Amino acid sequence: MRRTRRSPNLRTTFRAAFGIVALAYSGYGTAQGETDDNPGSRTNDAARFDYLLHCSGCHRPDGTGSAPDVPSLRRTMGSLVATPEGREYIARVPEVAQSPLDDDDLARLLNWVLQEFNADTLPEGFRPLEGGEVARARARILADPIRARKSIVATYREE
Repeated sequence: MRRTRRSPNLRTTFRAAFGIVALAYSGYGTAQGETDDNPGSRTNDAARFDYLLHCSGCHRPDGTGSAPDVPSLRRTMGSLVATPEGREYIARVPEVAQSPLDDDDLARLLNWVLQEFNADTLPEGFRPLEGGEVARARARILADPIRARKSIVATYREE
């Protein structure tokens, strides 16, 4: 069997991308403990890694996005998840719902985004998303995420 030689550009690109993700991930140590609320826990490290791998290409590593096409994830989601509709919405956004992550990993990732970029805007008594909740939300296809978000935001702004 003859091996096909990969293009040097593809190999170089892959190594560079892998190196960037590995470097970003390695700077976030796990020596502090194993609890989910500990910024250095393995659970948070895995969520951060998933964010860097699956989300940061569009939303940037710091969550700032690129308005108007890619929304910021910073300080914008706390009030959104204050309602049941908003909690469901963040797992129904097409790019999120179609993620290759399983439901528990996606819940962990969404909770990490909420804590990392929105901690000071989360509602009092915020309860982290769970895998089952994410599974139920993902099962309902969201045809128009922009209109859905406007509707949810209008509801809590009226209160």
